[in-house]
Amino acid sequence: MLESLHISNYALIDRVDITFHPGLNIITGETGAGKSIMLGALSLLLGARADTKAVRDKDMKSVIEASFTVGDCDRTLKQYCLANDIEWDDVRCILRREITPAGRSRAFINDSPVPLNRLSDVAMRLIDIHSQHQNQLLSQGDFQLKVLDTLAHNSGRMSTFASRYQALREALKKLKSMKLKIQQTRDDEEFTRFQLEQLDRMNLRAGEQEELERDRDVAENITTLKENLEAASNALSEGTVNIMDLLTEVTDAVAELEDILDEKEQIGSRLDNIRIELQDIADTIADTDRNLAGDPGDLDRIDQRLNDIYAMERKHRVESVNELIEIRERLRDRLETLEDADLTLADLEKDARRAMALAKETAQELTVARKEAAKGLEEQIITRATPLGMKNLRCEIKVDATDMSSTGCDAIDFTFAFNKNQPLLPVGNSASGGEISRLMLSLKAILAHKMSLPSIIFDEVDTGVSGDVANRMGLMMSEISGSIQVIAITHLPQVAAKGTSHFKVYKEDDDTSTHTRITELNASQRVGEIALMLSGNPSDPTALAAARTLLDGGADTKS
Repeated sequence: MLESLHISNYALIDRVDITFHPGLNIITGETGAGKSIMLGALSLLLGARADTKAVRDKDMKSVIEASFTVGDCDRTLKQYCLANDIEWDDVRCILRREITPAGRSRAFINDSPVPLNRLSDVAMRLIDIHSQHQNQLLSQGDFQLKVLDTLAHNSGRMSTFASRYQALREALKKLKSMKLKIQQTRDDEEFTRFQLEQLDRMNLRAGEQEELERDRDVAENITTLKENLEAASNALSEGTVNIMDLLTEVTDAVAELEDILDEKEQIGSRLDNIRIELQDIADTIADTDRNLAGDPGDLDRIDQRLNDIYAMERKHRVESVNELIEIRERLRDRLETLEDADLTLADLEKDARRAMALAKETAQELTVARKEAAKGLEEQIITRATPLGMKNLRCEIKVDATDMSSTGCDAIDFTFAFNKNQPLLPVGNSASGGEISRLMLSLKAILAHKMSLPSIIFDEVDTGVSGDVANRMGLMMSEISGSIQVIAITHLPQVAAKGTSHFKVYKEDDDTSTHTRITELNASQRVGEIALMLSGNPSDPTALAAARTLLDGGADTKS
């Protein structure tokens, strides 16, 4: 549940700290006192857009922080946090959002920075803010479907269907892609064969271009290369004066100096090693010189082959032989695809039919469960809403077949009639604002036992009702609070009297500005506040007596 809420430097609020309680928490206050400001601040934790105009002191940041006890929360919340590397505490979850005067927004979960969408995802698993604006959800198919699935316990079936529906989409995508590929290949078959034959005739080898370019460099510089090889060979061993002859002289001279040279230096042995290494170098150079042919036709042959390769690369808009080889193999694969086209398409069509059958199987299970839940919900809505001033209410929830989508094969439509002889119509075409409010409250009461949310806020959902209907709406909120924490913002004394705790929002002026404050009322203060709501005068004896009567009735109800 929502344990505490801290708001600082936001709109008319310099600092507010509220500790909420289990059960039904009532918030009252005059219009304009700041109830909507607090709700707007809490909405920021749910991902609402941050407005820099709401930052009260432009030298400080605005901070909104909510602490939730999570001991009894749905375990999927913990799984979600751990899966997204969000620090988790089995006792408490603290959500915080900060807004700088410059408009920069930062989000935190348990003091760890997170993206705003992560904060919103977690917050929506912890609290539901239900306002008059949200009443319009009742006319939307997605919301109606979600209600039925919640009552039908369809989460497991929906998970299975989502997996099978995705597999179906992938199977159909593969089939469509292969059909298109085969058709394109058939259309281009003649040209594809022509291109492949050209590439096959070239008999390309990986790395051939680089090898030819090196050979061309050699052929173009054959004279200079042979001159350098000859010079190196002469200097080493073939010239009139060469290194090998001089090294022999050195070796002979050292042999005569054995008596005076230190044996540890191994001069003779080292000279032998040098002579062997130099001889090997000389032999290598001589072999290279002999193998370096000077046939003028070599350069023409190399240039012609390279020109053919370059032309083919330009044609296919690539820069290497390896890329040409890849193109050659792709062309070959296309033609091979044609040879096996019928078998390939048959296999893919079989996969698609199998995927469709599995998806339809689960979709049918969803349909059966939804229709059963719809019948039960019709009865429950009438039972819940009739005492709220809708004695002629009729309800029919239609579950009609439609094309398969990500939610199954069902189109949901909640239809209502509120008066005798009135035809059943979609709720958006038949209900007034007050009637929609009462229907939504009835739905919330029905769903309270099914919801995994620990807290819900009702923001003046009782607007437009009074008298006995208001009293019954208060009783319904009180009943819901037996399953989940309820926070109700109300102007109705009948609803306020049903609370297990009561907070008042008010404005307070100092010398320079106006501030929004909130305080928790004790028993005597509650009597005065409800008397004020009844008559406008918290000291009126008749209003005070009526307030005590209302509170006594609320206490009896809670007990």
